[in-house]
Amino acid sequence: MRGRQETAVLGATGVLLAFGVCEAVGRAGIVRRSYLPPASEVLARAVELAGDRAFLTGVGATLRAWGLGLGLAFAIAVPLGLLLGSVPVAGAALRALIEFLRPLPSVALIPLVSLLLGSGTETEVALITYASVWPLLFNTVYGLGETDPLARDTLRVFGFGRLAVLLRVDVPGTAPFIAAGLRISAATALILAVATEILSGFGEGLGTFIAQAQLATDGTRDVLAGVVWAGTLGVLVNWLLVQAERRLFPWAPEHRRVPQEQRVARDSRSRAAKRP
Repeated sequence: MRGRQETAVLGATGVLLAFGVCEAVGRAGIVRRSYLPPASEVLARAVELAGDRAFLTGVGATLRAWGLGLGLAFAIAVPLGLLLGSVPVAGAALRALIEFLRPLPSVALIPLVSLLLGSGTETEVALITYASVWPLLFNTVYGLGETDPLARDTLRVFGFGRLAVLLRVDVPGTAPFIAAGLRISAATALILAVATEILSGFGEGLGTFIAQAQLATDGTRDVLAGVVWAGTLGVLVNWLLVQAERRLFPWAPEHRRVPQEQRVARDSRSRAAKRP
């Protein structure tokens, strides 16, 4: 608990420091206000947008595309990862294709996907899905390789088939890795949702708001306010997923946090037990 409080305090200190620097630079006139307004004005505009129904509708459209793309990526990547990790022949057959597709940037596919699907939500969801598949896929394959082989062999000795071993050992053992991949993919999906709206310029959404604001005569403040909203959504999504991981997988090593007092007491007992 103390470690989490210290982390929260340090994080808040960093945010306040960055806020103070941006505010000072904006007020001092080192950079023109049309390029970098004071942080207080940007924050005030971001709060003001919370009461703008049209803006909130756009944010909802972005989150809807984000959720659809992330859900499709999960539905594709997890079964495929389990297949590649449990059937070596399938992994060897698809490895070259995966290594070819993985480095392709999703943003570069906007013209092709727009040509095939048109300029709409379908294009945005397709690009989000493509970018979000890879962290989930590789985390699933990696997690499957880290499951306990003794547990697998034990079930096989008792006559359980491959499917039963997969459902009883592999899937539960891989679940924390899948959750970590989902957290990475969630951030990637949000980045793609906003970036696709900015670059394509169609539809409604947070990215569309930012793209239209940058064309205005004095739109820097709105652009930065939109960026504040995008960052806040990213922090909120990551926090919610981390909390879900801690509740669902408390046995995972990264979630087993022993308080400092318990560690000291445990080490003292261990040293005392070793004394003659």
